[in-house]
Amino acid sequence: MIYKIRIILDTAEDIFRDIEIDEDNSLEELHNAITQAFGFLGNEMASFYTCDEEWNQDEEIALFDMSDSGSDVRLMNETFLEDFLSENNPKLIYVYDFMSMWTFFVELADIVEKEDGRTYPNLLFTFGEVPDSPPEKNFKSDPTELDEEYLGNYDDLDFDENWN
Repeated sequence: MIYKIRIILDTAEDIFRDIEIDEDNSLEELHNAITQAFGFLGNEMASFYTCDEEWNQDEEIALFDMSDSGSDVRLMNETFLEDFLSENNPKLIYVYDFMSMWTFFVELADIVEKEDGRTYPNLLFTFGEVPDSPPEKNFKSDPTELDEEYLGNYDDLDFDENWN
């Protein structure tokens, strides 16, 4: 079967690409298709993340295992589309280049039969121009979680604030 997937860049403007890819392909092959479709070199670190219906990030699926001890990180080349995308779980988050944090919403739009003579992955449609630099991220914390009186008061802490 062929997955028709829409990849949306997280920006104020509408910028997206529609791709067809075989369900048997790995997430690394989807990563390559996304980077090509958006005009990136594909030489930066990247990860997919499972998520819920509201796009709340969950499990990471990394391009490479960067841990020292060979952890239990799932890797893109060992993980297949059919294992993570379905009609019941149609969404993934994709982050490319952790220094720039290009963030994409990946959503399964349709599942169709393979067409004879067509090469996959296949870029179906492009909309919008990719900006020269990634959109600004507005990482806000919940102000109710911060105790500003405590953050500004070092008297109760057990260290010398002029230690150096």
